[in-house]
Amino acid sequence: MLKIREKLLPLFIISNLAAVIWNPPQSSAQGWQELKGKHFIVYFTQDERFAQLVLDSADTYYRKIAVEIGYPRYSGFWLWDNRVKIYIYPDRDFFLAASKQPPWSHGMADYGRKEILSYRWSEGFIESLLPHEIAHLIFRDFVGFKGEIPLWLDEGVAQWAEEAKRQEMKSQAKQLFERDSLISLEDMMRLDIRRVTEEDRVYIRPTRTKTGSKGVVFLSGDNLIKTYYLQSFSLVGFLIERFGSSRFADFCRQMRDAKAVEEALRSAYSPFIRSIRELEDRWRDYLAN
Repeated sequence: MLKIREKLLPLFIISNLAAVIWNPPQSSAQGWQELKGKHFIVYFTQDERFAQLVLDSADTYYRKIAVEIGYPRYSGFWLWDNRVKIYIYPDRDFFLAASKQPPWSHGMADYGRKEILSYRWSEGFIESLLPHEIAHLIFRDFVGFKGEIPLWLDEGVAQWAEEAKRQEMKSQAKQLFERDSLISLEDMMRLDIRRVTEEDRVYIRPTRTKTGSKGVVFLSGDNLIKTYYLQSFSLVGFLIERFGSSRFADFCRQMRDAKAVEEALRSAYSPFIRSIRELEDRWRDYLAN
């Protein structure tokens, strides 16, 4: 079966997750001001009211996200010298020039330095980008870097944190399922979406239909990125909504402690899910209903 994607999906926050070499701005040298909170320091060049809103919102997201993914340390980390720094550039051009990110990027989380970089949006910054990037940092603070952590899981946690967009994203994921336009989970396990940089190139990816037969989808680079992020969101949402935060935290903890993905699935979700194939089957049942 051949399936061609016909329609673009809504905008997603897409972040570069890898630590990069860049020179953080110097407050005094470049006119940056700062606001300090308990867990965050916000650097900005204009609009102090907006910066204060970012600081207040960041603290709220910090608590909510950690609780939802089952991370118990949320009340006692990111304090004093370990506070997360948030740099708000005045516009996208300044952000891209300073961060050296690809042109589709709207923000980045630097794990090593515990820093978030973005720019002031006229809309969407508080509701989408801020919780997204905070979720990346909380998740990695939880699981570390040594385990076999699939990229889709990291990205799915960040997308799930954008609570204001959940219903729309759930609807879009169901539409992908109904149109037989999902890429297979085994393919997602192998795919490094950060390497997809050619938006106009056509990518051929494997899929499974609702009847179980094998097929392929033809996607532009732009649509492949959006499909990947949407499926990542849906998979994490399925695991949290169907089985709860405690099992999700256990699943992540198993991988943090060096267990392979399927072993972690069996430990946290057996007898319901014991393999990548069963995870995709149960997830597809979730989408169907």
